Amino acid sequence: MLYHFYEFTHAMLTPARIAAELTKSACRNPWNPVSHTQAGRNMAASAELFERVTRRFGQPEWMIHETTIGGKPVEIEIEPIAEKPFCTLTHFKRKIKRKDPQVLIVAPVSGHYATLLRGTVEALLPHHDVYITEWIDARQVPLAEGKFDLDDYITYLREFMSLLGPKTHIMAVCQPAVPVLAAVALMAGDEDPNQPLTMTLMGGPIDTRVSPTAVTKLAEERPLSWFEKTVVTDVPFYYPGAFRKVYPGFLQLSGFMSMNLDRHVGSHMEFFKHVIVGDGDSADKHRKFYNEYNAVMDITSEFYLQTVETVFQQHSLPKGKMKWRDPFTDKLVPVKPGQIEHTALLSIEGELDDISARGQTTAAHDICFSIPQRNQYHHLQPQTGHYGIFNGKKWRREIMPRFRHFIRQYDSGVDPVPAKDLENIPDLAPERFNRDRHGVAAVKRWLKEKDSVKS
Repeated sequence: MLYHFYEFTHAMLTPARIAAELTKSACRNPWNPVSHTQAGRNMAASAELFERVTRRFGQPEWMIHETTIGGKPVEIEIEPIAEKPFCTLTHFKRKIKRKDPQVLIVAPVSGHYATLLRGTVEALLPHHDVYITEWIDARQVPLAEGKFDLDDYITYLREFMSLLGPKTHIMAVCQPAVPVLAAVALMAGDEDPNQPLTMTLMGGPIDTRVSPTAVTKLAEERPLSWFEKTVVTDVPFYYPGAFRKVYPGFLQLSGFMSMNLDRHVGSHMEFFKHVIVGDGDSADKHRKFYNEYNAVMDITSEFYLQTVETVFQQHSLPKGKMKWRDPFTDKLVPVKPGQIEHTALLSIEGELDDISARGQTTAAHDICFSIPQRNQYHHLQPQTGHYGIFNGKKWRREIMPRFRHFIRQYDSGVDPVPAKDLENIPDLAPERFNRDRHGVAAVKRWLKEKDSVKS
């Protein structure tokens, strides 16, 4: 009923949205004398703000048509490489003969579309052959296609890495850190020849006990049944995925907004002022960001609930208790990160990250103890929040160069980065990880003390 109520409310507001759109157009028409008055500008700004707040935003386009390599424009062709019921593996094919490291970006299944990583892709394209997982809105997938849970997610990743071959560098942005680490561990356990050369985990919840946040506390304090009763609902009958149980996108967006409500309200008020005074650049920047931020998709209930239980409640991966269901044998296979030996590891965190707080991602180094110390690296980005570690100026200027340098250490036979591309982006070496200095030992002591207090 929750989904239906949301759809009904959205439909009821349609006449008001149309009226707001007409008002905005009328009050901005230069032939209308009102458009040149303060009252007219206020009415136009108010109408646009109302229309945008009540609008439903569809899946954005990538809008990536070219990149620049060595100071010259290079055309980009976006092509699907593999299509699964819940995901498409997309390749950003560059129309140039270069041999650059092959990077698989694993986008999160956490409400937003993969296009949220547009800035990530754009920064990588000049120096890398880029692939990305484009997850599909669950309400668009018919029930006949079956379920999709965390085990299926891991299976997809293993299939994609096998398809791309052993020269792959895999990057997990936020939520995929756990399934990516699990997939690589399972491939290592099977001695799969297609294990990736490197694995980069960015702001991911490897061990949420390390530094709890509002998100992790909510997941720990509520029983799984509460999430199932409160946020899981059926897709309405008029969508392709009719009657599929999902965690709907509009509820996820409400959760995102509530975490930083003051910031979002302030941003919209600033947008209102920018429109009134005619600051087009600032207003367009706001529109561009929220067109992407407000575009959300539904997640299957089985994936959402299994992730909450496995990652946030039971902490199965860092405790060594995580298991993956093999789709061919239906047997549960233990996930052992300690079996990873040949894949180099880079962890990236933001100092001000309030989603996957500092220390949660570096916990991966402790459980991947078989990776030689010389092949483990960490980068902590000062004064940077969650979004900033994969998008924006700090990502482009400081984090991406470290990632580029890191993977090129382990990929022989690739073309060098054109000197012209290094003029404005320094080639910075990533800092090698040191367990004691980066606090993993301290985290262990903290967990031990916490357990003793409970007992």
